[in-house]
Amino acid sequence: MSYESLNGRTAVVTGAASGIGEAIALQLAGEGARVALLARRGERLEAIAGKIRADGGEALAVVTDVTDDRSVADAKDRVQGAYGDVDLVANSAGVMVPSPIDQGDVAAWTRMIDTNVSGVLRVTGAFTGDLIGVAAEGRTADLVNISSIGAHLTFPNYSVYSATKAALTHLSQCLRTEVGPRDVRVTNVEPGFTDSELRDHVTDPVRAGELDAMVAAVGSLTSEEVADLVTYAVSRPRHVNLRQVMVLPTRQA
Repeated sequence: MSYESLNGRTAVVTGAASGIGEAIALQLAGEGARVALLARRGERLEAIAGKIRADGGEALAVVTDVTDDRSVADAKDRVQGAYGDVDLVANSAGVMVPSPIDQGDVAAWTRMIDTNVSGVLRVTGAFTGDLIGVAAEGRTADLVNISSIGAHLTFPNYSVYSATKAALTHLSQCLRTEVGPRDVRVTNVEPGFTDSELRDHVTDPVRAGELDAMVAAVGSLTSEEVADLVTYAVSRPRHVNLRQVMVLPTRQA
């Protein structure tokens, strides 16, 4: 089976303090990539970076708020200053809050849109120049977006969350028309129920119980299983792009 080593590659992973983002960072580092871990929780990032270094890898913890322009710009400067051009970006930062439309919780809506859509745009925009430049040199360049099966299915009280993921899925498809012809791969990953901190964002006991019941009925993936799929996608020969991947627990429809 064809496989490209990740040795020498430089990855930026958002949402790297926990869940899928953490798992992606650990797996990419384990395969030889230098990894810049971006998230808001500095202490947690340092612990993960320390684990990567203890295992012989290279990691940089960069406290970043993807909803803030200045924070993302500063993160870009720090990553490029330490590692040079970035050739792999994994957008994994995300927020999932149940918000029935009749409650009119604008703050929750704004939080999800700013993180799940605008945050991806900020980070992608910051490093697109790197990706295009790397690809022009004949090297592999990847943009990976972690969307959700919620982009296609309907879940009561999660309309805004699902809408942000539908936007991200369509954004990924459109970006391929812009950067694909310049040899930058775009991979959109849509996990089903996954054991991650997203579920901890649901603080209302009733909504949490509803979510737990759905997960109990079909099971869930681990973050490591989703990260394994990402690692597989970015290790294909550079002319092979897994553009759209759904990954679900077997019992989830």
